[in-house]
Amino acid sequence: MTLVRVSLIRHPDSKGVAIEAIEVAAAREGANALHLSYSATGDFSRVVLPELTTSTRSDDLWRTTCFEAFVRAQGAKSYFEFNLSPSTRWAAYRFEAYRAGMTPAEAAPPRIAVTRDPNLLELTVTLDLSHIPDLARSARLSIALSAVIEETDGAMSYWALAHAPGRPDFHHADCFALELDLADLG
Repeated sequence: MTLVRVSLIRHPDSKGVAIEAIEVAAAREGANALHLSYSATGDFSRVVLPELTTSTRSDDLWRTTCFEAFVRAQGAKSYFEFNLSPSTRWAAYRFEAYRAGMTPAEAAPPRIAVTRDPNLLELTVTLDLSHIPDLARSARLSIALSAVIEETDGAMSYWALAHAPGRPDFHHADCFALELDLADLG
């Protein structure tokens, strides 16, 4: 398994300043799993962090502090969005094309672990792709990694591996900047 480490970039229109950096380690674990480990540093006394709870499927997680992964088979128009909350709640959606045809994805509950301290938040997740044949059968995945950070004063910051021109839009094709190949499993 080859681990790829990347840094997310704050969108220039972001108002929040509490977070200094967000890094992600990503790897495919065979054809059926994607492992992501988000590590955010900053002043978490100024960040809205949802309370830890039972890991259940929930909508609208992106409205507050949340980590995200958008995943598609290389060359496909359809893609999947995974929302991963520091509460351990999660969501998974399928899109037929750019922001079109959204439906809940038939996804297995991800394994999510969260570590918090005043200056560090780590969220480690394993996404089971075996229930999503479009992804599990693909030799190469195109991935957009992102985060939404809400601060206690209401300011929001938007982080992504790459940003499209204009307002924050994690669904945009320009954001799918990470390629993970089955051949990289080693």
